[in-house]
Amino acid sequence: MNTQGSPASQGSQSRRFGMDVEAIKSAMTDILECRVGKDIYTATTRDWFDTMAYLVRDRMVERWMQTTRGYYRKDAKRVYYFSMEFLIGRSLQNALLNLGILDAAEQAMHNFGINLDEVLEIEPEAALGNGGLGRLAACFLDSMATIGIPGYGYGIRYEYGMFRQVIENGSQVEHPDNWLRYGNPWEFARAEIIYPVRFNGRIVDVTDEDGQLRHHWVDTDEVIAMAYDMPIPGYGASTANNMRLWSAKSSRDFDLGYFNEGNYIKAVEAEAQSENISRVLYPSDTTYMGKELRLRQQYFFVCASLQDILHRHERFHGSFDNLPDKVAIQLNDTHPAIAIAELMRILIDVHGYEWPRAWKIVTGTFSYTNHTLMPEALEVWSVKLFGRVLPRHLQIIYDINFEFLKEVMHRWPGDAQLQQRMSIIQETPERGVRMAHLAIIGSHHVNGVARLHTELMKATIFADFARFDASKFINMTNGVTPRRWLHHINRPLSLLISSHIGDEWVSDLDQLERLAPLAADPGFRAQFHAAKQHNKERLAALLHQRLNIDVRTDSVFDVQIKRIHEYKRQLLNVLHIVTAYNRIRHRAAQAPIVPRTFIFAGKAAPGYVLAKLIIKLINDVGDIINNDPAANDLLRVVFIPNYDVSTASDIMPAADLSEQISTAGTEASGTGNMKLALNGALTIGTLDGANIEIRDAVGADNIFIFGHTAEELAQMESYSARAVYQSNDELRDVMDMIFKGFFSPDQPDRYLPLYDALLVKNDRFRVLADYASYIECQERVSCLYEDSAAWTRTAITNVAHMGRFSSDRTIREYAREIWHVPTMSLSSQI
Repeated sequence: MNTQGSPASQGSQSRRFGMDVEAIKSAMTDILECRVGKDIYTATTRDWFDTMAYLVRDRMVERWMQTTRGYYRKDAKRVYYFSMEFLIGRSLQNALLNLGILDAAEQAMHNFGINLDEVLEIEPEAALGNGGLGRLAACFLDSMATIGIPGYGYGIRYEYGMFRQVIENGSQVEHPDNWLRYGNPWEFARAEIIYPVRFNGRIVDVTDEDGQLRHHWVDTDEVIAMAYDMPIPGYGASTANNMRLWSAKSSRDFDLGYFNEGNYIKAVEAEAQSENISRVLYPSDTTYMGKELRLRQQYFFVCASLQDILHRHERFHGSFDNLPDKVAIQLNDTHPAIAIAELMRILIDVHGYEWPRAWKIVTGTFSYTNHTLMPEALEVWSVKLFGRVLPRHLQIIYDINFEFLKEVMHRWPGDAQLQQRMSIIQETPERGVRMAHLAIIGSHHVNGVARLHTELMKATIFADFARFDASKFINMTNGVTPRRWLHHINRPLSLLISSHIGDEWVSDLDQLERLAPLAADPGFRAQFHAAKQHNKERLAALLHQRLNIDVRTDSVFDVQIKRIHEYKRQLLNVLHIVTAYNRIRHRAAQAPIVPRTFIFAGKAAPGYVLAKLIIKLINDVGDIINNDPAANDLLRVVFIPNYDVSTASDIMPAADLSEQISTAGTEASGTGNMKLALNGALTIGTLDGANIEIRDAVGADNIFIFGHTAEELAQMESYSARAVYQSNDELRDVMDMIFKGFFSPDQPDRYLPLYDALLVKNDRFRVLADYASYIECQERVSCLYEDSAAWTRTAITNVAHMGRFSSDRTIREYAREIWHVPTMSLSSQI
């Protein structure tokens, strides 16, 4: 048999998967007609998107299959990244760039009379994540594929995103985010890959023939997890890894009896209840039912993922004794931490392992990434809820806790308070399961995501655990993929950089160091400024088109785009805006006022009342300022709704100033700070999260740092927010305007809850403590912006020193220090 095929078939295959313009045109015609079911005369923009997506997917699949076969041939140790979120954004342009066929695709589209930009814009954003946690996971998958790490992403295929944010009368209103309305051309449904996931039930204890006590989980409710796969292509390499997402399916058939009786709701009730598990990202946890659904989601995806991993491992190795040598599972925050108890259950109850042997396998397999320093953000599940939904897992967690606390007692006998602090089970205010403690105890490494965050993690929330085993804790400063966050979203700057230093920087971000000498070159500065100006004009046009707001492109584009939360201090930004407004009204500034466009974007959790009130305040302040002839030529306030990856991609290339102003010691790392600096924005920020490392990289003279440090705040024993308010006339005027109804004349007491948070509850996040320093720092920003050459030189210096903030570097460190997985080159086999 001729396995190579005839010359004619080889030529057909070459045309089908070719990368040149003619091959792409030919493939587009075939796909449009045979898979989309249209011709060039009837095809809509969406049809052309589907056509191009299938064309790109076909080219990714070839390397995807070869990558998988290569991993099996080399019996590679694999990394499995467990995350509730993967905020991958739109995929088409990123895939075209990674495959190196963007220009050819654009030309082929042009030959059909189609504008590729319009096709790219119609792609819906995959609503598989919400914020930094999910975007980090997506960056990591991109980097693993690019540098050759055998990596899988595991998560949930949400039918709806968290919500689509609409601003109505200045307030956030949540609407369903039905991102799958038109299907998803990137995924492969795997109807043959299904696993049962059980809930509820009871435990029956029996003694086996060897006299061993065994536990049987019986009378359970069952849901089926079905796999959907998406290839993740690496840049310019032959590797394409896999992201496998689980969708919940009912294990019970449609009830025809109820249907024939006319009880149509009852006929589908069981199916609907089962499939709710993968329906919505982060259902509200303000109700008991919402909490239960979140817990079910978490267990659902880790249970299915572990069955999948163990099935793959057992096929080739026969035993789980070597699981830590062949499998590394990274827990992205505490959401998947129940996997530790689930793997113990499988090893002990299903495969008959004894406890010590099973525990050694578990702790050799898992590692845990912490993303928060705030105790209230660490997941704690009610014991009552946990025991009802996952009764066997609660038993196992009790046993893990008992064995661990014995070790603690032996190290520090008689210290009951220490045992209480380190216990997985919290006793007050109600009994609960501390998932962070389970993750720490069951993992071989625990990492923070920035140098300061890791230090504070060991010194504060996990101090007892660090004292118990300091070697377990390690820092892995976050990074971002330069493919998405510069090469993809900022073509003017990307092309400028490549024209001067080549394009190796796309996969080796340290190459940007070669830009540093060019900061002194007037010609390069002019080109850099022109690229920034082009991006600002593009964003200004989008603001006019979508929000009917006109902004000056010669103004400072002052950007704060992130989740709305008190600790991120959008409120401090608003205080500065009102201060600037008052100075214009009263002409009180010593120096000329530099025009500013303040740009906000971000979502507030549906149940977070104060965060939603901050959004309303931003819009109320904007409404007054934008319509005041005395100020609106100098100041504009814009809130861009429904912040997502695509919105970030519009804003970041145009940003002049990046607001990273969280209270020192509260932000774990931040990656928005890295993305904005990479795109030539200067940072104004506190010494918090990765801001410290950015300062160290770019130099203290090339960043605007203000405010109290984490150490200073910790030593601030007698802080009085009211004393600060009373002692600063400018601050008092600003706050009185807000809290006495200047910006809300229809409801003067609208912002009294914010007044209470700042003055009655003594300003937990020290907004007022940092106000004066922040205002002074903003004055320095204005002074530098007036010197265009100096500003541009500083921006170039920032870009040139962002190499260490590539997620490629982060992943290499994880691979070397936590996973013990080598990079692999498969190019010779493809």
